[in-house]
Amino acid sequence: MKRLLRLLALVVLTGAAWAAWQAFAPRPAPPPQAAAVERIDRILIEKSARRLTASRAGETVLEFPIALGFEPAGDKFQEGDGKTPEGKFLIDRRNPNSAYHLSLGINYPQPEDRKQAQAAGVSPGGDIFIHGQPNSVGDLITLPGDWTAGCIAVTNEQMETLWRLAEIGTEIEIRP
Repeated sequence: MKRLLRLLALVVLTGAAWAAWQAFAPRPAPPPQAAAVERIDRILIEKSARRLTASRAGETVLEFPIALGFEPAGDKFQEGDGKTPEGKFLIDRRNPNSAYHLSLGINYPQPEDRKQAQAAGVSPGGDIFIHGQPNSVGDLITLPGDWTAGCIAVTNEQMETLWRLAEIGTEIEIRP
């Protein structure tokens, strides 16, 4: 019985420590030039570095750490594989009523993705977004690790900045 109580106490303390870290850990500040622009024209996602870089006329405006799909290595091939697609895309929709804090839709799948999936007899998937945290957690925590179904996730505050700066038609390149 004592062993079970110790284990329970350890779990509770670990959870409290993690929650405190999420609430009080320093957050990276965007570069100062983010406030100086009204729009961005390009977003670069570097999956291996877990980094989103937004630019205007070739100049970096902001840089954020990201979370990816739960199986991030490699290009997305089919629905449910947990991979984030790779290639060149555009923002093609905005959803202020998403299940996540705001979302910017990416025009995946492309025609070649559909052909490849059809040849294999599978669905290529879709609904790939850049979005904030799940609305169910609010601003209380930032989920750790790669947890999406294939989307690109940032903090809610970072998503609000992207929402303000990115228009439909903004270019997105997703690299391995």
